[in-house]
Amino acid sequence: MSVFVKKLNEVDPPVHPLELIWVRMVMTWVVCVAYMSATKVPEPILGPKGIRTLLAFRGLSGFVGLFGTYYALQYLSLSDVTVLSFLTPMCTAATGALLLKENLTAKQMIASVFSFVGVVLIARPEFLFGRQHQDEQIDEAESLRIVTSAQRLVAVSVALLGVVGLTSAYTTIRAIGKRAHPMHNLGAFSLFCILTAPILMVFAQIQFVVPDNVSCSAMILAVSGCGFAAQMTMTSGLQRETAGRGTMAIYVQVIFALVFERMFFHTTPPPLSIIGTVIILSSAIYVAVSVQ
Repeated sequence: MSVFVKKLNEVDPPVHPLELIWVRMVMTWVVCVAYMSATKVPEPILGPKGIRTLLAFRGLSGFVGLFGTYYALQYLSLSDVTVLSFLTPMCTAATGALLLKENLTAKQMIASVFSFVGVVLIARPEFLFGRQHQDEQIDEAESLRIVTSAQRLVAVSVALLGVVGLTSAYTTIRAIGKRAHPMHNLGAFSLFCILTAPILMVFAQIQFVVPDNVSCSAMILAVSGCGFAAQMTMTSGLQRETAGRGTMAIYVQVIFALVFERMFFHTTPPPLSIIGTVIILSSAIYVAVSVQ
């Protein structure tokens, strides 16, 4: 999904993240409602009574998380955005312990500190590293759009806001548990995005881009399909596993991110990003193998 989102940022004119969110979620919501209606799932629109507030918060937090990821992909490499998302499982473990009384170990807390160091190495803020580290290794394929230090720092900040959103969303899904069908969770998420994205586009005066070729249309459809599959499987998994352990599956993304980044964008992460990636991934693996 992230590959297609980043590709759509390179078309002329680029497709804004809010438009991608809206188009993807319209398709997702239609599928969710159609499925629940066909299979006689009660309350297909608003969800079961008693947990509608949780479903609404799941929609809000999911939107923040998704926008953070899509926005960051405009200015950061695919691997950097993917690695930053690795903060979500550890944050989810912390919120699961605080709010849902799930287990949180000292090892998880130590790993979180090391992960923050990894984030700093990926973000490379100018006040710490100076201008010489500002994407020094941009190759010819990336030279058409040079990312400034300020843009990179903002992108990392928005990505971290997205981590907060995803953490809240996953914790909420865990709190809802099996009181709602997985399609209820996904439907609430998509409905909130459908209502919010156009309002923000109007407020920010963002132009809606209509695809004028088959390739662009196909990539938008691919974003919707991949996103639906990812959300559905993650929701189903979180209903059956603790919040911290359930989100650990996202760690395998780094392998695909590095391969796809080289395959589709012909880029290699700079040394500091690689070091940051190793630190975060090592922390994640350390937590995963330490879980009793």
